[in-house]
Amino acid sequence: MKLRPVILFVCLLSIVYSCNEEAIPKPKAQIRLEYPEGKNVPLETENFKFEYNEFARADINKNSAFTLEYPEMKGAIFLSYKKVEGDIDKLIIDAKKLSYEHAIKADNIVEQPYINPDKKVYGALFEVQGNAASQSQFFVTDSTEHFLTGSVYFYAKPNYDSILPAAAYLQNDMRRIIETLEWK
Repeated sequence: MKLRPVILFVCLLSIVYSCNEEAIPKPKAQIRLEYPEGKNVPLETENFKFEYNEFARADINKNSAFTLEYPEMKGAIFLSYKKVEGDIDKLIIDAKKLSYEHAIKADNIVEQPYINPDKKVYGALFEVQGNAASQSQFFVTDSTEHFLTGSVYFYAKPNYDSILPAAAYLQNDMRRIIETLEWK
C-alpha cells in the first residue's frame, strides 16, 4: 500500500513536467525536383530555325504545327506557324486573347515583351501564374511574313504548386526558342 502514493506522485510529476513545451507539428516535406540543363539542338523548317533542349522529343507535323514533348515531365510545348498575309493585327490579337483566356483560373498573367531588331524577331512571352491549363505562351513575328506561337501544357490536372518546377523549366526552354529563332 505504501507504493500507491509513490506511483501517484511520479505520475503527477511526469504530467506536470511533460507539459512544459508546446507540441509543434513537423512541416510537410516538399519534393525537390531538379531537371538537368540540356544542350541546344537545332530544329530547322522551311520558314525558320531555332534551338531547343535535347531532352525534348520533336514531333513535326505537315500543317505547320510542332510539338516538343517532355515525357519525364509529362508536358509539352506546342508550336504553331502561320504566314502573315496582311493580317498581322488579327494574329497578334488572337495570340494575346489565347493567353488571357487563362485569366479565369490564373492568379496573375505577366506579359514580357521581346524585341530583337538584329534578327527581326518581335513578340511577347506570357507567364501565367496559378492553376491555369497553360503556364506559358508566346508569340513572335517579323511583322511582315512570319508568325509563330507557342504554349506549354501538362498532361495532368493543373496544380500550380506541384508543376511549378517543371513549368519554370519549360518556360526557360521557351525563352531559348525565342532567343535563338531566325527567320528564313
